Amino acid sequence: MDIAYIPSPSRGVLNLGPIPLRAYAFCIILGVVVAVWLGSKRWVARGGGRHTVGDIAVWAVPFGLVGGRLYHVITDHQLYFGEGKNPWNAFKIWEGGLGIWGAIALGAVGAWIGARRRGVPLPAYADAIAPGIVLAQAIGRWGNWFNQELYGRETTLPWGLEITRTLPGGEVVTTIHHPTFLYESLWCVGVAALVIWADKRFTLGHGRAFALYVAGYTAGRFWTEWLRVDEAHHILGLRLNDWVAIFVFLAAVAYLVIVGRTRPGREDPATIDPAANAEAGRAAGAPADRTGDGPADKTADKAGGKAADEPGDLPKAGPEGKSGGKPADGLAEKLDKLEKGARHPA
Repeated sequence: MDIAYIPSPSRGVLNLGPIPLRAYAFCIILGVVVAVWLGSKRWVARGGGRHTVGDIAVWAVPFGLVGGRLYHVITDHQLYFGEGKNPWNAFKIWEGGLGIWGAIALGAVGAWIGARRRGVPLPAYADAIAPGIVLAQAIGRWGNWFNQELYGRETTLPWGLEITRTLPGGEVVTTIHHPTFLYESLWCVGVAALVIWADKRFTLGHGRAFALYVAGYTAGRFWTEWLRVDEAHHILGLRLNDWVAIFVFLAAVAYLVIVGRTRPGREDPATIDPAANAEAGRAAGAPADRTGDGPADKTADKAGGKAADEPGDLPKAGPEGKSGGKPADGLAEKLDKLEKGARHPA
């Protein structure tokens, strides 16, 4: 009986007239949407504004795409430069080739720029979007399935991936390989769940949730990278990305330990997003600053009536029936004297 292996798509692009819809690009876009959606929910729950994550993502996403492509082209330059190669292929991002290390590094630069413009602390922002980023990676990995790339060694496991290739001599062969795209996608979903759970359980802050994501992802990336058979540079018997995963993992763990001891807990919600405080003030209907125009002035008019010095108002009598104040008392005394003089003339 034949084993039902995982089939590869017959094509990774759908043409709608002159417009090609590429599955790889669609997976990347869908991942970005999920990351912004989940990050926004977590940011608002921490006390931030509704639009802050999206506003900062406008900076982070383009920087991340450029960084991911640069890392891939630099580390796999032999695919684009040299004899018989076309350097312009380096710009064909839709054909695959985004290095997560470069995407996170340069994406962090873009996020830093956006966060500074909003007055937001970058570590708090990173904690909020960490699960969304790793879920975006889980979705993006399916783009490799559509492109039939980045698969692992040959295997006979029932969940093996069918790959159809054309050999240099023109022969078309079908082989079964480890579906490393699927392994990494499932691993990323697990890391997202771990970060969300740990964030609630231990009240992670000051960048520790993001560090946990980095540590969790690199641990899984090490073994999936070890399975892959695509062309890569090797150092001391390990693929370059394996070495990167090791060093980044150690740095993330060190950050978790050091910051956990020096800055435990989480940031004060009132300090992480100035724009959120302004939005809250507007929603609460704060009194206007202009004298005589704001709600407070109108309320005072209703409660206190007209001011005593408005034209047409008469002075009100004091406690003893006389006009209040010293001038009124003096006038009363003079009237009494005139009255007495009229009764008893000299």
